[in-house]
Amino acid sequence: MNLFSRLPLVALGLVTALPMAGLPVAGSAAFAQAISPAVGKPLQQALNAAKAGNTAAATNYVNQARSAASTPAERTKVSQTAAYVYTRAGNYGAAAAELERVGAPASQLAPLYYQARQYDKAIAAARKSGQTTIIAQSYLQQGKPAEAAKIYQEMVNRNPNNVNALQNLAAAQSKMGDKKGSLATIQKLIRLDPTPARWRALLVDMKSGPMSRDSKLALYHLMRETGNLTTAADVQEFAKLAIVAGQPGVAADVVKTASGSGVLPAGDPMTGKLVEAAAKRQAAALAAAPGAAKSPATALAAGNAFLGAGQYPQAIAAFTTAQKGPNPGEAALFKGIAQIRAGQAAAARQSFKAVPAGSASEIAGLWDLYAATK
Repeated sequence: MNLFSRLPLVALGLVTALPMAGLPVAGSAAFAQAISPAVGKPLQQALNAAKAGNTAAATNYVNQARSAASTPAERTKVSQTAAYVYTRAGNYGAAAAELERVGAPASQLAPLYYQARQYDKAIAAARKSGQTTIIAQSYLQQGKPAEAAKIYQEMVNRNPNNVNALQNLAAAQSKMGDKKGSLATIQKLIRLDPTPARWRALLVDMKSGPMSRDSKLALYHLMRETGNLTTAADVQEFAKLAIVAGQPGVAADVVKTASGSGVLPAGDPMTGKLVEAAAKRQAAALAAAPGAAKSPATALAAGNAFLGAGQYPQAIAAFTTAQKGPNPGEAALFKGIAQIRAGQAAAARQSFKAVPAGSASEIAGLWDLYAATK
């Protein structure tokens, strides 16, 4: 989703409504008193043509009316109608010039300046009218994300639950190169609105960054949990990582699900071979898991096998034992994932917090955030 799409749509709604509101309806007493038929008739024709999408004809009618206009009131109506026509045509600079001519307020001019990419004028007008979003967005368009971020941060300070302000603040921080700040802002967004789209903005960005194998595997688990495992490439990489990390059951399950949902082509022989190979490895791992779960040195492999089989209580117990072994951070991370799957969100948060600082701690923090939304 384009983070900046909302503003132009709102602005367009404001300016297209403006001239219509200022122009009396043809045939009414007010219309007759305001302007002569020589002006009023072509203006009405201009409005009708503009509504029908024929802006060239509408412009011709406006020019007829302008030639006939002889009073300040008539010239004002001509400029208002011209602004409407130009806006419908997407010529926002011309629309702004028409309204400037008749002394329109800054609140009407600022959106037009913004859409015309006259950002200095947009900022000046928006300051007068208090349209802070236009100011911030203009700064972004000028390549001044730091100035935009200050404005959005002020908006967030006034209303911490302002989703639009948080969303735009994250975008500005990202453009500034403030990855830490952007991540923190997106996390606030997710707490307010933990939808797949919110998670996607965070996880897809993280996926492209450097991280350990186990951290990336845990990231793919989170993508799956949040409804963001939606491409064949991601499914295939997830499956390969799971097999290499000793979670072949996870790989088989992910591939089967993706085939059933259409993410992977149904009946593909390569997919079938991958599932078959993963299933064989899972069977062997699961057979060895009960014995391996007894020792901290081998319990991690047992936990992975149980996790892949959906045997979450056994996985949790094995990962707990593995936390005393050589890879306590990895054990705590996947123990938390097993607890999430088992519906134990509060316990999972404790496991994620137990992951020591290092390569896995960042993804553990995201899993903790996910658990907090459950």
